[in-house]
Amino acid sequence: MNKTPKTVSDVIRAHFDGLTRAERQLAESLLDNYPVSGLGSITTVADNAGVSTPTVARMVQKLGYKGYAEFQAHLHHELEATLSNPIAKHDRWASNAPGTHILNRFADAVMNNMRQTLSALDTRSFDGAARLLSDRKRNVYFVGGRITGALAEYFFTHMQVIRPKTALMSSNTSAWPQNVLNMSAGDVLVIFDIRRYEADMETLAEVARASGVEIILFTDPWSSPVAKHASHCFRIDIEAPSAWDSSVVTLFVVEALIEAVQSSAWDETRERMNTLEGLFEQARLFRKPH
Repeated sequence: MNKTPKTVSDVIRAHFDGLTRAERQLAESLLDNYPVSGLGSITTVADNAGVSTPTVARMVQKLGYKGYAEFQAHLHHELEATLSNPIAKHDRWASNAPGTHILNRFADAVMNNMRQTLSALDTRSFDGAARLLSDRKRNVYFVGGRITGALAEYFFTHMQVIRPKTALMSSNTSAWPQNVLNMSAGDVLVIFDIRRYEADMETLAEVARASGVEIILFTDPWSSPVAKHASHCFRIDIEAPSAWDSSVVTLFVVEALIEAVQSSAWDETRERMNTLEGLFEQARLFRKPH
């Protein structure tokens, strides 16, 4: 299967070190409000970045595009993909899907997502995220959106058994200020934000980061705006022959992190598990088999 093409932001970052000072200024301007910052005319983009129009033209060619029109076409394609709604997604898959059983088509898509995600996943960032989550001196907060809130809750449910100082934030944004009030520098905020990104998530990330909070982001290949505030960003392939995005690979990465944190201090984790089992038994929440 074809490899997922790089986003324009990926291309900019990959070429950043080879850019001139003016081109770097332009690159930073484009990334600051990506991808909207690149959707204006070449003159507007140049003015917003405080550079000349020839600088814009030179940089897009240096990035590998034939010209500004091709550069913008890629941005428009990305924007269309991130705004894709469930009905449009279903229509696209229905017209292009092969005539095989849905189980096979779905399995093919998920396995491709797994390959693409793992090929691009930075193991050093994964290990860094695991270390943050393993540090029991830090408070860890979890939050997700309308759909991804279930993933945040799943992650939290496991982590609260493994370690203390965990909190699940409500999907009701009006309750977030109280959570932010309790956050201290060095705490960790785990955010799930998949396309059709939620503007409130970016605001939350910006405020938390300004307070010294470390952010771990789970997003998609097109990347939530939260990414610019994140210490660790997991960009996970989510396409599926469905009206909905797939969460399978996201859950895979979450479960791998759970295991990494659990095994980092197994003696403490085991003690907490034993204590919890005793509490369950005492409260008779679960019946033991005869």
